[in-house]
Amino acid sequence: MKRFLPGILAMAIIVVASNILVQHLFGQWLTWGAFTYPFAFLVTDVTNRLQGARAARFVVVSGFVVGVICSLIGSQIMGEFGPLVTLRVAIGSGAAFLAAQLTDVTVFNLLRRDRWWKAPLISTLIGASLDTAIFFTTAFSMSLVWIDPANDVAWANETLPLLGFGPQVPLWISLATADWCVKIALALIALTPYRAIVWRARPSVA
Repeated sequence: MKRFLPGILAMAIIVVASNILVQHLFGQWLTWGAFTYPFAFLVTDVTNRLQGARAARFVVVSGFVVGVICSLIGSQIMGEFGPLVTLRVAIGSGAAFLAAQLTDVTVFNLLRRDRWWKAPLISTLIGASLDTAIFFTTAFSMSLVWIDPANDVAWANETLPLLGFGPQVPLWISLATADWCVKIALALIALTPYRAIVWRARPSVA
């Protein structure tokens, strides 16, 4: 348990920070949380490389528990339009995190003997794409309104040009697309700290 502590603490900090920052907009299509949450994949991948899949899964589950606690707290705080965290957002967030991070661990394991950058990059790209698809569909798609009929998501389904200039799509598609683009960009950027951390801790496996 003690050897997992750095990964657990790092994941907890990222999850808590992201849950706070997601309440604040950055431009028209993003929240500040979009820039912190993707680093959860960095924590998972570094843990996986240095301590193995079991440790990485333990860190993921710990992050999931922290996320659930944050959602429970957020559901009790009332904002301008109701609870800061609705049932659909809570379910989408938890399901997306768990599915994406555990998929990341599995894909990383399959590629861990390839060139150093393949496992963290490809596992993060797949995990991040899964995370975006699950969260935004669950939280905002009209096809899943039965999850929480009392939660009005009409605002997220207003038809607008994609990212302000593309074809007409529901607003949540633009939000998801912008979120996904940030995750992909940060997956590339995160290769540098990943390489540095792993090399410093264990040069033989970097």
